Amino acid sequence: MGEDGRRRSFDRAFKEEAVRLVTDGGSRVSEVARELGINANQLHRWKRQLTEAGDSAFPGKGRMSSDQEELGRLRKENADLREERDILKKAVSIFSSRRR
Repeated sequence: MGEDGRRRSFDRAFKEEAVRLVTDGGSRVSEVARELGINANQLHRWKRQLTEAGDSAFPGKGRMSSDQEELGRLRKENADLREERDILKKAVSIFSSRRR
């Protein structure tokens, strides 16, 4: 968080440049983090995200990566299917009890 207690945000270009200073510049993460006024753990996280996700790293405020979007869609679909299944179970139970 910043000095005023609010969470600081950094744009994609800043994050990429910070990671580049570590990877291309040969500087240590702790040195670069101190110079930029950020936490070394944050810089490690950015470096890992850029390595793993490449161009899709740092999607931005409120945006999700395509994997996260698909996971959310599949979770919603799964919940919908479970609800439909439960409704059908109840309907079968109701209709089978009427026949007796």
